[in-house]
Amino acid sequence: MSTAHPASTYPALVQELADRGLLSARWRRVFEAVPRSRFVPAEVWRQLPDRCEPVVGADAWLTLVNSDEPVVTQLDDGDLGGPGVATSSNSMPSMVARMLTLLEVHDGQRVLEIGTGTGYVSALLCERLGDDLVHSVELDPVVARQAADALAQAGYRPHLRVGDGEQPWPGLGPVDRLIATCALRYVPYTALVQLRVQADGTATGPFCGGATYMPMRAHRVPDLHEVRGKGRARAAGLDPARLLDLGFALYAGARLPGVRLIHQATAEGARVWVTRENGSGATASSGEEVWQYGPGFLWEEIEQVWWEYESVGRPDAQQFGLTVTDRGQQVWLRDPDEAIRPSRA
Repeated sequence: MSTAHPASTYPALVQELADRGLLSARWRRVFEAVPRSRFVPAEVWRQLPDRCEPVVGADAWLTLVNSDEPVVTQLDDGDLGGPGVATSSNSMPSMVARMLTLLEVHDGQRVLEIGTGTGYVSALLCERLGDDLVHSVELDPVVARQAADALAQAGYRPHLRVGDGEQPWPGLGPVDRLIATCALRYVPYTALVQLRVQADGTATGPFCGGATYMPMRAHRVPDLHEVRGKGRARAAGLDPARLLDLGFALYAGARLPGVRLIHQATAEGARVWVTRENGSGATASSGEEVWQYGPGFLWEEIEQVWWEYESVGRPDAQQFGLTVTDRGQQVWLRDPDEAIRPSRA
């Protein structure tokens, strides 16, 4: 969530994005022509570290919409009485600007968007390219209908479809650019996101920093941080706060597939919960002993991968890349030929 002070008006927000170097002159004109407020429903929530807080009152709503913050627009896939987990949102404007810049779109190119959401990104693309060159697919029929209504009321009519963005769009054919505004745990071969497709059909390219998006539904993972069974204590070792680095996340994600880490800031540093689908887990807090659960010694594996990461120079996220083929995908470091292999542990 952005820590910057919210802009008071939408023009001020666009000015802020331009001042930060996130908008070219062309994209600035596009953003100025497409007010974010047209694509944000009346009932919204602000994402806090531990919950979603309802936004009450027109002034609070407008302040949030005109800030560089994400706006949560759906909880629990629209089911009433759920735990209050955000499942759809209008993304942080700075992230939208950054992704559209990375898209490197040119006049006359066809674009496919995975995850229509509120329709805001579709509208920006329509303003930039024209309605007929923009295609967008959304899985949730209620979200899709709301987006279609908002787009029509704003005067945009892109090609919209309700369906699974992982699957091919019948009759669509090749597109020049694809942008995914939902998070993926892996890149489907039919949806190559932020990669350059080579002549042989392989897609490869560098990572361009971090982003937080609602996960594609088929890519959601269960909440595994509630470790179960009898724990085994051991002395404190690696400070878990050191693990909260995007470069390490990319390296460890390739070395330890299937391991999930979530964290919470503490006065001393951080507390982390690490789990694996086979039931192994660990909890660690800065300055405290480590507890491990289930089969194996997951924390020792994580520490070993950290020292590997140290040995290769603690590379930042920009030094990593991804290659996707019809046989799978591989994360690489510095060179597409230097794939990071999964650990055998």
